[in-house]
Order: sequence, then C-alpha cells, then structure tokens
Amino acid sequence: MVGRYAGCMIKGIDIASYLVKDPQAAIAFYRDVLGMTPTAVDEQCRGAEFTLPDGSTFGVWKPDDGATGGALMFAVDDAKGAVQRYRERGLQLSDVMESPVCFMAFGRDPEGNAVIIHQRKSRD
Repeated sequence: MVGRYAGCMIKGIDIASYLVKDPQAAIAFYRDVLGMTPTAVDEQCRGAEFTLPDGSTFGVWKPDDGATGGALMFAVDDAKGAVQRYRERGLQLSDVMESPVCFMAFGRDPEGNAVIIHQRKSRD
C-alpha cells in the first residue's frame, strides 16, 4: 500500500482475548485447568497474556468500562495513521494511547465487540 495510508493496513492479529469481570478467576482457569502458562501478568491484576507454542497470543482482561465479551487486537505498522483512516470510514476510536510496549486505540464493532488497533514498539 502506498500514499498517505502506507502502514495503516491491518496485517494480522496481535492478540485474541476475552474481556472478563474476574481476571484472577480467568487466569486461574486458563493456567490451572487448561495448563497454559501466563507470559505477562498485569501489575494491577487486571489480566494476563498467554503466548502459545505456535506464537499466537491469548489474553484475559478486565476493561475499565466493565464490558465483557471478545476482543481482537489488530496489528498495524502506524497506529496514528490507522486511527485516522478508520475514523474517516466511520469507526469511533479512542485517541492512541501509549504503553511501555505498544500504541493502541479502542473501539467497538456494530455488535459491541472490542476492536483494538495495535502497534508494537520495536524490541531493539
């Protein structure tokens, strides 16, 4: 893709997750019942990620708004550019937020499922 939208195209899924009310119970279930080892646990106990042997990542998270359901974190090379593009197409997204490892913006599809535009920071 060229032009002003270069780097804005969705290139994959960085994480598939469930939004949960009780993250500790969800983490215990996936760890103790299904035998998955958490590879990242939120310092504030809001959730965890599990990187699977095939390289995919699954997570459980308690969102600030209390929503439950599914969420997909779509990978892009340029979060700010992607947010601009998707807003032009009618998707309501939050402003891009920065964490220590990524940039992300949050929205919802027509059914209320979480859609997250996600750009990983380089690990250099």
